Amino acid sequence: MLVQILTSADSIATAVQETASVAVNSSANFSFFDMLVKGGFIMIPIALLFVASIYIFVERFISIRRASIKDGQFMSQIQTFILEGANSKASDLCAATDLPIARMIEKGIKRMGSPIKEVEEAIEIEGKFEVAELERGLPILAVIAGIAPMFGFLGTIIGVIKIFFDISQTADVSIGTVSAGLYVKMVASAAGLVVGIIAYVFYNWLSIKVSKAVNKMERNAMNFIEFLKDSAN
Repeated sequence: MLVQILTSADSIATAVQETASVAVNSSANFSFFDMLVKGGFIMIPIALLFVASIYIFVERFISIRRASIKDGQFMSQIQTFILEGANSKASDLCAATDLPIARMIEKGIKRMGSPIKEVEEAIEIEGKFEVAELERGLPILAVIAGIAPMFGFLGTIIGVIKIFFDISQTADVSIGTVSAGLYVKMVASAAGLVVGIIAYVFYNWLSIKVSKAVNKMERNAMNFIEFLKDSAN
């Protein structure tokens, strides 16, 4: 009797060890990429939204950073040329300088000789175009931040529908079947939320950078108008 008990205990211990070994091996072989793939076809639009948000962020970051380059020397040279009466040189310098403020000042220089109000309006109109260019792509980031979580939630709903359909076909309502299906489909929700959060952070961070660049442009434009008013007196 004692021998049978010991034998049964050994068998149980061996089975537990084998089960644990299989679980460890399965966990080791389960990669992050495999988890994403098991999220289903809904992961494709989520991945596309992620790539789009990264591309827009990098492209806008480079453009906004270029527009925010310090331009103190540029404005000093423009003022020197205008005081010397060399308006053509000032205009050529604006054309050769790839900055939003340079294009705004160029419009103002071309209007010099007209009432100061017209010069100011020309600079203001060009400034609106430059601001629109800086903000290009930001609305798309806002849209991605809103719809990426929705795609993730849609993936989860589709997964739940499939689970109940399989149950109706096989009559298998075991917790293993249901939990495994839900686990896989929750990947879509997690991915959608992550992409949405990333796009939301990118949108707000770039919006702050654009605001700073626009304030700098407006300050330089205002200083230029004041300079024209002072030089006319």
